[in-house]
Amino acid sequence: MTATWFQGSAREFIAASRDGFEHGVNILHFLGGHTADVAGDRATTQTKMSISQRAVVEGIEVDVVCTGRFYDFCLRDDEGWRIARRQPIYEKDRLDPVDPSASLRLDRELLDRFPAGYRHLGYVQTRSGFTVADGLPGLTGEAVHRLYAEGAAWLSGSATPGDPRRTAVSA
Repeated sequence: MTATWFQGSAREFIAASRDGFEHGVNILHFLGGHTADVAGDRATTQTKMSISQRAVVEGIEVDVVCTGRFYDFCLRDDEGWRIARRQPIYEKDRLDPVDPSASLRLDRELLDRFPAGYRHLGYVQTRSGFTVADGLPGLTGEAVHRLYAEGAAWLSGSATPGDPRRTAVSA
């Protein structure tokens, strides 16, 4: 699993998510429409998703919502289909004070560190104490083109589901 705030195995992601929840991190995911390209015992899938996080930023309670897709590299083995790699594609996000009368001032330099697809999500997560990766795939650009090429190679029999370390560079 590669995400803004985490890169590691599914088991590690679950443990980190539980730990975060126990310490007050409030992040929800919504999944929508799904497509799959299947080639024998391999597939790449895309699932519409949104990430919602509530946090206090600059002293103001806010909601950040990021929409995009989960791009999954799947493999069928003796136990059935499983996800070998999950890479979010971050398309756009927004940040809103929970109290609409609140006045929120953001640190422009920090905000501009992140690409447009997860600019506000990265800001909130950084201010919440996470180390947020930069260079993750967005709606357009080199990172998403590389991801699609890795997906095509996976369907053609590549030994690995791409290299998530090339996609995510820690900030």
